[in-house]
Amino acid sequence: MVLRLNGLARLVGAAVVLLGAAGTTHAAGDPALGEKKFYTCYGCHGNENYRNAYPDYRVPKLRHQHAAYIVAALKEYKNGDRPHATMHAQAVSLSDQDMEDIAAYLQGPEPVKPTKTVGPVPPQATQCGACHGENGSGVEAPLDPKPPVLAGQHPDYLEQALTAYHNGRRKNVVMGGMSQLLKSDADVKAAAEFFARQPSPLATATTGSK
Repeated sequence: MVLRLNGLARLVGAAVVLLGAAGTTHAAGDPALGEKKFYTCYGCHGNENYRNAYPDYRVPKLRHQHAAYIVAALKEYKNGDRPHATMHAQAVSLSDQDMEDIAAYLQGPEPVKPTKTVGPVPPQATQCGACHGENGSGVEAPLDPKPPVLAGQHPDYLEQALTAYHNGRRKNVVMGGMSQLLKSDADVKAAAEFFARQPSPLATATTGSK
C-alpha cells in the first residue's frame, strides 16, 4: 500500500513540476508595503489560536509561509475556488501586486528551508511527501506554485483543509485527487496530527513577528 501511494505521489509531483514550468512567474513583492497592506488581516491571523466559526478551527499560521503559496491561495479565495466569505471579501479588494507584497512580508527575507523529520511517518502521510516534503516542511524541487509548509500548522486547520479538498469544496486538481487516498476521518486526523507536530518555521503573524 505504501509503495503504491509513494508511486502515485511521485507521479503527482512530476506533474506539478511540469505544470510549474509552463506557469507564469511572480512579480517581486515589497515586504514593507506588504506589512502595511496586511493591517486588516491582523484581526484574525495576528492573534494566537484565533478561531474560525462554523466550522470551528484555528486560522492558519502565515508567518514564514512560502510567498508563492500565499499568492496562489489568495487568488483561489478571490476566484471562489476556496469558498470562505470573509477571505473572499478580503481577497477581491487586492490586486495581484498587493498579493505579492503581502506574501513577501509574510515569508520574510529568507527562503523557507526543510526541517528534519521527527518520528515515523504514518502511512496516511506518505503520499504527501513528493510535494510537501516527508514531514511537510518542503522540498528543494522548483514547484510552482510552491506547495505550502504543513509542518507545525494547526492540526484542526489541516483537517478542515483536507476535508474541503476531499469533498470538493476546495477546487484543486492535485489536492482533490490526493485527498481521496484518505478514506476516513481517522486517516485525515492522523495525517494532520503528524504534520502539526513536526519542527517548523511557521508562526502567527503578529504585529511584532518577523
